[in-house]
Amino acid sequence: MFALLASVLLCLLSVSQSAPMVCERLVHPLGQLDPHHFEGGWALVAGSLNHAPSMEALKLRDSITMFFSNSGEAPDFSYTQINRFGDQCQYLRYNITVEGSAFTFNVGNRFNLTGDFLYTSCPDCVVMRWIVQSSKRRSMDMYLLSRRREVEQKELEEFRHQLNCYGLPTPVVIDPTKESCPEQPESEPTAATEAQVEEKTEEQKA
Repeated sequence: MFALLASVLLCLLSVSQSAPMVCERLVHPLGQLDPHHFEGGWALVAGSLNHAPSMEALKLRDSITMFFSNSGEAPDFSYTQINRFGDQCQYLRYNITVEGSAFTFNVGNRFNLTGDFLYTSCPDCVVMRWIVQSSKRRSMDMYLLSRRREVEQKELEEFRHQLNCYGLPTPVVIDPTKESCPEQPESEPTAATEAQVEEKTEEQKA
């Protein structure tokens, strides 16, 4: 009985010690990034937020694609996020500044959005952590992006562990069978349309 009890205690101690070690690796921000590494298109595979309304809004997306491109003025990049709702495509364009593994979105004075890129063992993935602050909201968002629409189960499980380290809820996993939007819209949106899109997005983030 004593031997059994000792064995159980050793197992519990091992788990309690290994969990912080695993989190230390999974929450570690990357060092200096090669800008060419994340240029191009990425599919959002899964995401989690500690802001319930935005989490519900994420579930409504059929697909999300993100494009990074060098704006020609390092360290600034152009960032385009394309959300698909049924047969509608929503194009959101921003400029971001990247310094090391950290980045800042230029969204005027509407809200503050900063973040960083975290460790991932997935060879064609990136993990982004966003800190969003506005008059109505302060939240942490985490997203797993990949060149593929669907990743292996072990890669998704690693992302779930990262979320646990930050105390974030179970992620929304995007259905890879749903159609994604083209990189460029069929027609350029008018200024009024762009304003409506930004207003709608801000409402979802609020």
